Amino acid sequence: MASIFDCSDARARAAWRACLAAAFRTAAACAIVACATLYGPASFRGLVGFPAFSYVTVILIVTDASLGDTLRGCWLALYATAQSLGPAMLSLWLIDPSRLTRSVTSLAVALGAFVVALPESTHLVSKRVALGQIVIVYVIGFINGDKTEAVMHTLRVAASTGVGVLACVLALLLPFPRLACKEVKDNSHLFAENASERLKHFVKAFTAGDKNSALESISQAKAMAATGTKLLQTVKRFQESMLWERPPLKCLKPRYCTNPGDRMQELEVPLRGLEMALTNTRSFPVTFSTLNGDQLKDGLQITVENNNTINLVTGIQNDSSISTVPESTELDQQTAFLHTLQDNMPQTHKNLPSFFFLFCVNLVLPTKTPIVPPTKSTTDQDQEQNDSAFDKTIWTSVIPTLKLANNQRLMYAFKSSLSLGLAVFFGLTYSKPDGYWAGLPVAISLSAGREATFRVANLKAQGTVLGTVYGVLGWFLFEKSLPTRLFSLVPWFVFTSFLQRSKMYSQAGSISAVIGAILVLGRKGFGPPSKFAIARIAETFIGLSCSIIVDLLFQPTRASALSKIHLSRSIQTLQECVNSLTFQSNAKLSNLDANRKKLNMCVNELGKFVGEAELEPNFWFMPFPSDCYGKILESLSKMVDLLDFCSRAMGFLDQRGRILINQESIITSLDGDLELFKELVGSSLKYAEEVSRIKSLALLEKELEKSKTSYDIELGKSGKLSLDEDEIDKVVGSYVHHSREVVEKIDDDRELKRQMVLCLSALGFCMSGFMRETREIEDAIKELVQRENPSSRVNLYEISCMIHALKK
Repeated sequence: MASIFDCSDARARAAWRACLAAAFRTAAACAIVACATLYGPASFRGLVGFPAFSYVTVILIVTDASLGDTLRGCWLALYATAQSLGPAMLSLWLIDPSRLTRSVTSLAVALGAFVVALPESTHLVSKRVALGQIVIVYVIGFINGDKTEAVMHTLRVAASTGVGVLACVLALLLPFPRLACKEVKDNSHLFAENASERLKHFVKAFTAGDKNSALESISQAKAMAATGTKLLQTVKRFQESMLWERPPLKCLKPRYCTNPGDRMQELEVPLRGLEMALTNTRSFPVTFSTLNGDQLKDGLQITVENNNTINLVTGIQNDSSISTVPESTELDQQTAFLHTLQDNMPQTHKNLPSFFFLFCVNLVLPTKTPIVPPTKSTTDQDQEQNDSAFDKTIWTSVIPTLKLANNQRLMYAFKSSLSLGLAVFFGLTYSKPDGYWAGLPVAISLSAGREATFRVANLKAQGTVLGTVYGVLGWFLFEKSLPTRLFSLVPWFVFTSFLQRSKMYSQAGSISAVIGAILVLGRKGFGPPSKFAIARIAETFIGLSCSIIVDLLFQPTRASALSKIHLSRSIQTLQECVNSLTFQSNAKLSNLDANRKKLNMCVNELGKFVGEAELEPNFWFMPFPSDCYGKILESLSKMVDLLDFCSRAMGFLDQRGRILINQESIITSLDGDLELFKELVGSSLKYAEEVSRIKSLALLEKELEKSKTSYDIELGKSGKLSLDEDEIDKVVGSYVHHSREVVEKIDDDRELKRQMVLCLSALGFCMSGFMRETREIEDAIKELVQRENPSSRVNLYEISCMIHALKK
């Protein structure tokens, strides 16, 4: 049995290194705060009146941060201080702290929270720091009463925040800085190696002599895909922070790619396409209807084995305008295997996966005629994106833009202010001296949007209890030695670093656990630790309870219901994407790319709500059918990728095809097959979308009876085209036949002719994949409706007819 301390695996070693590094930085920052607030000059200690908030600031900024994150956190803390403490100082001076009551204090906190939470562009860290400052200023002002000096009290809160910020900067600089650009560079290099290995495994499977060897290579590549996804997420996480490590001046802009995550994403999609092609290959070894089939596979394998193609193609670490571009002879060598490819379409649609595999390889390898969507030149586009990202990211963080608040933002700000106001009011009612501990957890854990309310509150409560109990035990063991108490926090920081990366506690639980321990072990003069622990746990429970109640009152729609709404929207957007498929002009192809991006956003939103619905308690509701939604999400994600391939292939045909043959011949020969495909998929998606919107089948039948409306199920059946295998093979087979006729008309450039073959074959494969995934969505929605109506017989087309009958 493997031990949790076993570091023989590379991933385990990387996880340990990351957690130990994060723990060291956090411990260093907390040690700096402790030394400054406990051993500093008396005048300094008097100015830093709230060391607890210094620790809170440290945890909000330094947790798993780079130098860029910390510099951004410094600015955000400064912005938060100006946003919250300026008005608070004026309010205290006008009201006079001696006249504060529980109600007035709670109202002041709520109004301040509303102002802070309302702007959409303000960073979440800035909002959390500002809300924490508001709680400290007003609640401590009320607790101390007439002893509070409005100006000095506010300055002490600002000084406490400043100490935490300065400690974060020093901790990230010592003993050497943790640079976001280095993290991006290292992870980009690891991603390139990962992608290169996956490509080699896919090619090995493609050239395998038997099915078992092919499946083994595919399995190895799939196992590496999860690591590649994590590396991609890490790069995107540090991508914005990297910009903060360089001054935002045009003359000093970095000469490297500022959006490597986008470059890596462009490479990830073709790799998924390679997996799709191999998964849909019906038999191994792969055969071609040409005598050069073995020569093609040998050339492909040699090319991938002998060339470091990944960095060459994506330019992950360098800006495209200055990256090294392969010479023409080098490009010829890397794509020589394509010269052995037949210059005509495959004989049958069963060979389309093999040609689609070569199409995806062609997207990965550099060629003289790259297959790209119909957009601007890559160099100009990338440069514009880099400039825009550099300017927008820096300046919107420095000066948040003011946008008109919509109803959604107003509701979000009102919920945040009401939660905080109620937490402060009931916290002070329970215990006036410790009342701010009810509001502070709510303030520093503000979310950017919807979250799984019960789960997050449960994690915060568990983290608070764990951290506080650890702190009390540490105090009991090392009561007389403050340095030892501080040193005892290091293993706790390591442990919570692992918790932060786990699904069990995530960031919400780990941060609460860190703060709970540090507030006990990092201070002195706050009374018996056990008494403080009980008071803080009780106050935290009060604050979290208020937050849950407000969420239930103003967010009554469950995530499961929102998942159903967004499912319908995603299918509608998918229909728009299908209707955008055309062999017509470049302008219409740009609509396809825009709709694909819109669909990708819809699928991501659906995934978020499905994830939230899986975590919310069922209560008296039916269990959430996560497996059905999982199947739908998987199919929708594949369709997003297929649309990307369609966009690339159609863009090439639009740009290059007109050079070789008359554009009208393509439209005349292939448009009929494309229209039949669109009708076939569109009708099924229409039924699926309509059925996905119904709340209850019994309620629908009652509405029909009440309106005395009849419907003809035969009409629904006659309007529906079949999506069985025979119909799919018939449509794709007809497309392949007409594509062969188109290609046979080309007599000139053989290289462009081969590219035409690959693009047309890729479109055929995508059409086949689209129809099969549509059928999967249809089956999953049928199962979903059946679970919601277990006592009814579910027929999608009959239900659709009932819906249309009610609309008449």
